[in-house]
Amino acid sequence: QVQLVESGGGLVQAGGSLTLSCAASGRTFSLYSMGWFRQAPGKEREFVATISANGRITAYADSVKGRFTISRDGAKNTVYLQMNSLKPEETAVYYCARSNRAGVPMTATLYDYWGQGTQVTVSS
Repeated sequence: QVQLVESGGGLVQAGGSLTLSCAASGRTFSLYSMGWFRQAPGKEREFVATISANGRITAYADSVKGRFTISRDGAKNTVYLQMNSLKPEETAVYYCARSNRAGVPMTATLYDYWGQGTQVTVSS
């Protein structure tokens, strides 16, 4: 059973930065693509960023390109999401997920394990 535990959420002012972390259990972390999604109240879950199993390929939602950076550390079984220049409309619960597909999947249905989420609140 894979467990994903997010941390690093909190309250930040508009224009500020946060770094989210997602710690994964198990020995096969480096074999899977990992992704971040977010869900605001009353809205559907949306793709934010993804990184390939070997960490060499990343993909981002257009809305976060140039401001967010996804990375992973195989030694720590952890994936990160560095978020800069945050906007109030990016207030949401942010979820980490593991995909059983190669490459950089950007669709939630391609992910089979999810964390419990961490709240990010951006004040104006």
